[in-house]
Amino acid sequence: MRANTEMPRCIGRSALVVALALAAVAPSLAAQRTVVVSPDGPVHTITEGVRRASAGDRILVKTGTYREPTILVDKPVEIEGLGLPVLDGEGERQIMTVAADDVTVRGLHFVHVGTSYVEDRAAIRVAGVKGCTISDNRFDDAFFGIYLAEATGCVVERNELHATTNGEAGSGNGIHLWSSRGITIADNRITGHRDGIYLEFSHESEIRGNVSEGNLRYGLHFMYSNDCHYTDNVFRDNGSGVAVMYTKNVTMKGNRFEQNWGGAAYGLLLKEITDSRLEGNVFERNTIALMAEGANRLQVDHNEFIANGWAVKLAASTQDGRFTRNDFIGNTFDVVTDSRQISSTFAGNYWDSYKGYDLDRDGIGDVPHLPVRLFSLLAARAEPALVLLRSVFVELLDAAERVLPVLTPSGVNDPRPAMHRLT
Repeated sequence: MRANTEMPRCIGRSALVVALALAAVAPSLAAQRTVVVSPDGPVHTITEGVRRASAGDRILVKTGTYREPTILVDKPVEIEGLGLPVLDGEGERQIMTVAADDVTVRGLHFVHVGTSYVEDRAAIRVAGVKGCTISDNRFDDAFFGIYLAEATGCVVERNELHATTNGEAGSGNGIHLWSSRGITIADNRITGHRDGIYLEFSHESEIRGNVSEGNLRYGLHFMYSNDCHYTDNVFRDNGSGVAVMYTKNVTMKGNRFEQNWGGAAYGLLLKEITDSRLEGNVFERNTIALMAEGANRLQVDHNEFIANGWAVKLAASTQDGRFTRNDFIGNTFDVVTDSRQISSTFAGNYWDSYKGYDLDRDGIGDVPHLPVRLFSLLAARAEPALVLLRSVFVELLDAAERVLPVLTPSGVNDPRPAMHRLT
């Protein structure tokens, strides 16, 4: 009898637990609904769709063109476009402001955000939130494209941003981060903006797989942004390439810096940075591939410098840098510096201009290589001298300096140059 009375009690307790669990999740299940927005439907503006939605809802925006005042997204919802609906700012206003955590904006086409000289108007502005996702959207003719301020843990991926302006003053940045942390910017394509990607006071972020080309100033520009990683991006044909300033603990790996030409252009400028690393990058056809000013304890390993004007320009303010296992191929000048005494070292690099020999055939040159040409020092101080580059005079100057290297900085040498390409 005792067993018979206990069994129903056990069953009753289990049923009670299940019922309580179902009751706990039922409200959230019920809240997961879809609000449909369409130009000819009962809900014909996105603002109205957001007003009707509850936290966790999905707002499905059907094909069409939507012209409405700035859309405020103030609750955690997912806004998804069907057929790339157009949100038109009519050249007068910001299109969308995200002011809630955990918002997703996907599959929309933002157009016509007008230039403003008193405010940073953006197609999407994300302010003071965390956990947002901005993905698979298109942006055309936007002053600023995607603007994140004081955001945390957001993802910006697979967007296309294209701007057409008459100059830097009338253009904002494609993807702009200010005072943010833990942001992922991945697989976006940005063209025609002032800076393709811009970061300021934004830490612990990852920039990967983006193509930033044809921008007016920089493909990537960041300042005061520590502990960031930049991998597998392409920065091509921008006004001045990429600039990294006033930053520490930066890793740039597997990127391509290509075709950044001009009197003040470079593939990559490093200015006042510390404890950073360049690995596995390709610098090809830039006026200056790498310019380092105040770049301390810089590690440059296994990169390719191909067909640049100046492959590496080292200022005296760059201390304790180390260049190892890099390929220098077809550059007009491989290395130039503004000082005879620098603390950066070169070891085990391949130089196609190396005139030494390898008698023991171990793949390492038997005599050191001096990568700084005397004429490169003259040209760095008086660029009009470049008209003499292919002259017999310069050939004689180089030959004399190889025999008696007294004017070039002897401290800049590779004691173990590789005889074959390393990459």
